[in-house]
Amino acid sequence: MLPTFADATLAGLSMDFAANPAIQSLTLYLFFAGTVAMGAGALYFFLERSSVPPVFRSTLTVSGLVCAIACFHYYKMTSQYMTGASFPTALRYVDWLFTTPLLLIKFPMLLQLGETKRGAGSGRYGSLFAQLVLLDVAMIVTAFIAETSSTGSPSWWTFFLVACGFELAIVAILYARLGTAIASAPRQIGEALSVMRLFILIGWAVYPVGFLMALGGAGEYREIVYNISDVINKVGFGLVALHGIKTYVAVEHSGIQPLAAAV
Repeated sequence: MLPTFADATLAGLSMDFAANPAIQSLTLYLFFAGTVAMGAGALYFFLERSSVPPVFRSTLTVSGLVCAIACFHYYKMTSQYMTGASFPTALRYVDWLFTTPLLLIKFPMLLQLGETKRGAGSGRYGSLFAQLVLLDVAMIVTAFIAETSSTGSPSWWTFFLVACGFELAIVAILYARLGTAIASAPRQIGEALSVMRLFILIGWAVYPVGFLMALGGAGEYREIVYNISDVINKVGFGLVALHGIKTYVAVEHSGIQPLAAAV
């Protein structure tokens, strides 16, 4: 029988994974793996800053910060999970409150860089930056209120649906309002941004699904889904941005004129 969220109290876990129940050992392993993956991602992005022109380095700094913040929180979540006191849900939301806005601001940052490299004016995406951050913070806060409400209660459903509404608003901005801008960006940057939008559309859809798993008392199963998704959505997201920057720089240095991204 799956553990319920109402009494999500575990026995203290052992570093000897064979001594724990299999599902708890897998969950603990993925907490450790998440910590290492985020730490390695942070180190990699910070080291890669020197490999790109200065105008692109702020984007890599943001990628490194996302992974560094997540690494710290994954270390804390691993420690809390091992004690058996409770699932580290509050720490997750603290992590998301800091890291998800940093993920979203990469869109206006890369679009701004693309326009700067073409000689266009700056500041065009300032309002977009503010909207994405405000919507994201509202999404995380309302989701946390739902998380701390009684599972299945009217408050639980209401704040969950409101949080989903904020997430859909973020997706709408990225697809409806940024479609033309991404299509007119240099091809390499536009392709990277298009893939990054899929991380938000598909990768972030995992989290509402994980939230609904509480109705079935998902316990460790939900933690497993979140741990895997976090690594993909944070480290993978940064790698896509880095690839777009490096391919764009390589084309510039080759003397080939970058083409607009395909719609």
